[in-house]
Amino acid sequence: MQIGNTARVGHVFALALVLTGCATTQATDPLDPWEDWNRGMQSFNDGVDDYVMKPVARGYRWITPDFVDTGVSNFFSNIGDIRVFINDALQGKFAQGASDGARLLVNTTAGIGGLFDVASSIDLPKHKEDFDQTLGVWGVPTGPYLVLPLLGPSSPRGVLGVVGDAALNPISYTGVYFASSAVSTAVSAGLGAVNAADLRADNLETEKVASEAALDRYAFFRGAYFSQRNYLVHDGNVPHEDVLDLEELDEKLSPVTPY
Repeated sequence: MQIGNTARVGHVFALALVLTGCATTQATDPLDPWEDWNRGMQSFNDGVDDYVMKPVARGYRWITPDFVDTGVSNFFSNIGDIRVFINDALQGKFAQGASDGARLLVNTTAGIGGLFDVASSIDLPKHKEDFDQTLGVWGVPTGPYLVLPLLGPSSPRGVLGVVGDAALNPISYTGVYFASSAVSTAVSAGLGAVNAADLRADNLETEKVASEAALDRYAFFRGAYFSQRNYLVHDGNVPHEDVLDLEELDEKLSPVTPY
């Protein structure tokens, strides 16, 4: 599922702030029975982010030319399209799977290993599918909110999704490509570190806006997590019980006068 509507994303963000303000006065959310653990783990993750990931991301951005940064992002995005293609098939999205398979082939060949996103220029758009979405399509419930060490917002179904996605990532099998286990570990860790730095650098501004605008940062990210998962699993056809119900979005925002 590709999310390309900037206006809708902006509306979702605004509605999240409205609902977050209400969340601070409500009783314990039944979807968050482990709130004490989750808040503590979010504080831990925030500390790691402040003292490790943000400095690394800023340094990465400072030393990396824009064209190199774009190439690195494209490379890892192309690897991710392997996972997308397989999950298309698992979800029965065969037409989208054909498009994503063609995208993977074009970018791997004409795009020189994925360094260039040639496919988007010939109307083969990027989609977002993962094993968590596949489990949701199969009817597996999300379960309670769970903040994981270093990985952040998740759920019991999300944990299974992470395991499934790791199994579909070629980087997980670097040991097959190198005779030395030390070399394979170094290559795998190095690629993972570069990917993490690249992703964090690409999201510096987004995270800053969310942190500064939310009344309760924890509640904001919790609501955003459930809403994003519901949105992706249902391909944008958000059910009524969604935390950030997009069908009520315009009604809730209409009284707000822009400054």
